[in-house]
Amino acid sequence: MKNTTEKYNTAFEAKKFDAKGLDAGCSSVAWTTEDGKHIWARNFDFNRIAEGSLVTFIPREKDYYICGTTTEGTAKPKNLTKTKYASIGIGSIALGSTPVLYDGMNEMGLMGGQQNYREFAFFPEKEKRGTKRLQPPFVVTHVLSQCATVEEATALLENEVTIVAEPMLGTVPTLHWVFSDRSGETIVVESDIDGLHIYRNTVGVMTNSPGYSWHKLNLLNYAGIRDLDHDTYTIDGNTINQAFSGSGAFGMPGDWTSPSRFVRLAFLKEYCTKGKTEEEGITYLMRIMTNAAFPLGMVRVSDPGHITEKEKDIVPFDYTIYTSAMCAESLKFYWISYENQRIQCVDMNMLLDAKDYMQFPLKREIDFAYLTEKDSI
Repeated sequence: MKNTTEKYNTAFEAKKFDAKGLDAGCSSVAWTTEDGKHIWARNFDFNRIAEGSLVTFIPREKDYYICGTTTEGTAKPKNLTKTKYASIGIGSIALGSTPVLYDGMNEMGLMGGQQNYREFAFFPEKEKRGTKRLQPPFVVTHVLSQCATVEEATALLENEVTIVAEPMLGTVPTLHWVFSDRSGETIVVESDIDGLHIYRNTVGVMTNSPGYSWHKLNLLNYAGIRDLDHDTYTIDGNTINQAFSGSGAFGMPGDWTSPSRFVRLAFLKEYCTKGKTEEEGITYLMRIMTNAAFPLGMVRVSDPGHITEKEKDIVPFDYTIYTSAMCAESLKFYWISYENQRIQCVDMNMLLDAKDYMQFPLKREIDFAYLTEKDSI
């Protein structure tokens, strides 16, 4: 059995495909409110988003392919299936045959999304005997369309499909995935040189490379972080009183690397106020996610990677294009964008009888609320 370092070095050497594009950065957190609501949120960090990316509703009993697209002429009848559950998330239907969801939830309260796993993701060329081929960009769509819980998602990914190195639009994206449900359990799904790994009962936080087990172990380096300020300090007979707040978090990393974001979000999840209701929980969690958000202009892209024909408006910086959040119990899907911090929402309950796709704009335009004399008190 390889140790962690050897495993990751082998993964570097084993690349057999250009795994750029469709592989945004991102951070995610599972959250629980005081009244028992389960929420999952993620930041979508990249220097672009595919043209036609909108809040997308997928109805029940809708045909789709789990591998191949009609746009590229690679779809085969044996890969055709039908949605069992309706779902909603941010994604695109530009490929025609199958919607690509970057994140979302279904009517049973299963939530989740894809995140970048650059340099460590590895997918086999051939499927395991007795399983079907599943293309990486379709994992979120397929799991939400077929599974009611993380238990069912685990069984599907372990026994019914193989996530394979099947290119889409000229690339195989480097992805790993997170799913959470009404039980409060969050799983992380990673396919690397050692095969498929599904981590159960995680801390509910995930960012990007390296893998989840590395991030969890890395938390030991920050075991002294707490929510309580350090008290008055005496050194060589001199007493130094507190002069500022926040000293309990000395050592917490503040950069935008994946390890630093994981550490910050893990401790913020542990200590921050959860909110008494769903509305408070969503509001507070959106604020938490800003602690891991990429400011536009701070993270310059050294390698733009493979740019597909569906990607426009590319900037030279990775930044948090949007933050989405969703509630497993209410089935409400929320989001903000970098430009528009007003929380917007679609209630999936209102869409469940729809027979076809429905899409809603992200409304990324800057939105100020101007008060006048009539608003005075």
